Amino acid sequence: MNTASKSTTSAAAARFLAGTAATALLLSGCASAPVPGEAASQPPLAGTAWQLVSYRAGDAAAAELRPSRPDQYQLQFGADGRLSARIDCNRGSGTWSADGPAGGLALSPLGTTKMLCPPGPLAGRLPADIEAVRSYRIVDGRLHLVLAGGAGVYTWERAQP
Repeated sequence: MNTASKSTTSAAAARFLAGTAATALLLSGCASAPVPGEAASQPPLAGTAWQLVSYRAGDAAAAELRPSRPDQYQLQFGADGRLSARIDCNRGSGTWSADGPAGGLALSPLGTTKMLCPPGPLAGRLPADIEAVRSYRIVDGRLHLVLAGGAGVYTWERAQP
């Protein structure tokens, strides 16, 4: 190989390496930067207790539902994966598991007592919706449980276990 060919080959190799290094640098910077609208790492739920603040259906025109007694609507996330619930005058239990730091959440159907509670829009809705929860996020100290397909969001605040 002559000197001119070696120079051309060396210059091409240097440009390739420089381009590869620049691309790697850009990609590493993008990987650590938060993407707008993407969920940040969520705190763990294990050992926490929450009481219901409100429910809002995914329909933008839907009215927000609020329990008249928030202390009668509670969820407790046990460190062992057990979920305990109080839904009006009934008690329930099931299981829960979080799926990584992005806030994925799976809740099993609740086995509940069948006491005759006063009629209310949340007492019947919450047990039916619980297994449709797909993710959670904690914003400003409030827990938001998001239903599959954007069907609605339950908002909770911390409660004493």
